[in-house]
Amino acid sequence: MTDSFSPDQARDALRQHFGFPAFRPGQDRAVAAVAAGRDTLVVLPTGGGKSLCYQVPALLLPGLTLVVSPLISLMKDQVDALEARGLPAAFINSTLTSGEVSDRLARAERGKLKMLYVAPERFDFGSAAERLKSIGVSLLAVDEAHCISEWGHDFRPSYLRVGQVRERLGAPPTIALTATATPEVRRDIVRQLGLERPEIVITGFDRRNLRYHVVRTRTDRDKDESLVRALREHEGQAIVYASTRRAVERVTQMLRRSRIGAIAYHAGLDDDHRHDVQEGFMREDTRAIVATNAFGMGIDKANIRLVVHYAMPGTLEAYYQEAGRAGRDGLSSDCVLLHAFQDRFTHEYFIKSAYPERTIVERVYGVLQRAADRAGIAPLTAAAIAVRSDGSVKEREAESALRLLSHAKAIAAEPVSMSSVWVRLLATPARIRAELGESDAAARGLLRELWRGAGKRLYDGIPVSPDMLPPGFGGMSGVRALLDELQDRQFVVWNGTGGGIRLMDHAAPLTRFRIEWDIIERRRRAELSKLDAMQMYAYTKRCRRAFVLRYFGDPAARSACDGCDICLGTHTADAEVADVPAVRRTRRARGGPEPVPKPSVRPAAVPPVPRPTVRHADRAPARSDAADLPDLGPGEIALIGALRHLRTELARQERVPSYCIFADRTLVEMAIRRPDSFDALASVHGVGPTKLDRYGERFLAVIRLATDTAPASQPRS
Repeated sequence: MTDSFSPDQARDALRQHFGFPAFRPGQDRAVAAVAAGRDTLVVLPTGGGKSLCYQVPALLLPGLTLVVSPLISLMKDQVDALEARGLPAAFINSTLTSGEVSDRLARAERGKLKMLYVAPERFDFGSAAERLKSIGVSLLAVDEAHCISEWGHDFRPSYLRVGQVRERLGAPPTIALTATATPEVRRDIVRQLGLERPEIVITGFDRRNLRYHVVRTRTDRDKDESLVRALREHEGQAIVYASTRRAVERVTQMLRRSRIGAIAYHAGLDDDHRHDVQEGFMREDTRAIVATNAFGMGIDKANIRLVVHYAMPGTLEAYYQEAGRAGRDGLSSDCVLLHAFQDRFTHEYFIKSAYPERTIVERVYGVLQRAADRAGIAPLTAAAIAVRSDGSVKEREAESALRLLSHAKAIAAEPVSMSSVWVRLLATPARIRAELGESDAAARGLLRELWRGAGKRLYDGIPVSPDMLPPGFGGMSGVRALLDELQDRQFVVWNGTGGGIRLMDHAAPLTRFRIEWDIIERRRRAELSKLDAMQMYAYTKRCRRAFVLRYFGDPAARSACDGCDICLGTHTADAEVADVPAVRRTRRARGGPEPVPKPSVRPAAVPPVPRPTVRHADRAPARSDAADLPDLGPGEIALIGALRHLRTELARQERVPSYCIFADRTLVEMAIRRPDSFDALASVHGVGPTKLDRYGERFLAVIRLATDTAPASQPRS
């Protein structure tokens, strides 16, 4: 196939429209592949210039380039930047009216646009695909392509439609772009999009100008002190990532009290406020922005000198992407993870809630069956289901179970309808005769008609529709007014019908419906495995840069570097809180080599935690943290955390101190020995016959799951 444009034309467009003298490594290969009409998968690190790989070809190809982008703010920023350069681009998403959408499609038809950005969640590909096909889509660009893979760290079901859209558009040449994709995710992107013999461009994951540090902490106070110290010892702007809105607000206030300029950014802010915060940070009106991971994707700010994670992310992909927002200008910058062992528990909770175990789904379905009326309607919310399960199901687990049941078509949401109502009689006939007098003739008449139609079934509750009642009650609005009066006087209870969960066949067992239990279990294990890898990064005693590169399958991984706390010799033991080496003006910033920073260590803000003291199993053990045991590997540490989590749940259910379930020493021995049977568990210190019978199966299940999900590189005891 003849190239649709030459390399010289591409370089000219790059210089003319974007002001760059030459393509970066990898960009030239990607642009050449697009010019040749080949499908292309591009993996460039954050700041590597992925967008130019399709923006330059878009200006040279004859038709329209359609760009699938995951975030409204991201596509708007990119379109604004293109329009500022005088380049014809537009976007279509849910912020536009139908008239504005039609206008932009008309501009594309007239050849007035070269790039059209669309959001897969909002754009109706089904109705517009033929129109776009008639316009002539020369190139389909899929940004943040890892979102299409169920094994990616930011999987979005709406992205699964992109492969179908590609076919409707006539399978135009496609370029998929991402900064974070393991070999497995790369294969999945190719499969999901149906790319044919794609050119795969990977320039490597190594950002040599970034230095990686992990600061071990135990409490929020430790984290606060380490964060303030890092910000005071670094120059330039910083991003601080926190896991929740509440944490964002608290950390922001803490920094302000420490006289460090900080602003908060999270999804709970209204659009105008979020925009003002983002613009203020871009203008450098403030020193630091404290944000959830909602901030940063597509933010084109090159001079971030410091990125601090206040809590551990759930995956190494997410950490690499967020930390990679530092130093996009190529100058030295630092990425700091403030890590506490308990950070893991939040992620475990969300993972297990998102992929509930079969027993959880069965319990939720049983609650719905017991609560359903004769019409198969269970007027319950996820919170109500959690209450009715006697604590065995959490609200978030109930929400996930309801999604699974809905997908399996076992249930459906039932909207509230006031055109018919459900009524249950409370009062006896004798009480009705005694308390409803002549002034209550209309109410007595309504009860008489309901009794005539239902008899004693009225005490169980019946649905009432307009055609069941004779005229004279003023329609359903009049009936509802009478029912309100009767309910206030405790003669009846009533509510609108629907408004809950409809069981498609409330007598059918759950096994009648198809639920992919194997897939759910596989997804849960995959997410837990990613969490294990993230925590192993935090606890590794070897080069952190090499750990990251090996995770992404980068052959550039070496045994040591000059850009992480391990190799620089600045990492400290768990019982200490380290300073992060400050980034000063260096010779490298002026073009010369960068000096290696000297270690900087201070005593911990809290006393060191002692090694555990072995005591009798029936007595409270001394306080200890598994993370403080240097002879335990990351796998054992993670398993101890999971066992402790289970112990806490059991202690809460039985209303006893945790040590009454098992002592710390017992959990440590379980993690090291990993018993796989009742006999093996019985030989663990502190596990007697009674506890074996009462708790054995639950603890063995946790141990089996940890063993099954352990990464292949992790030795198992």
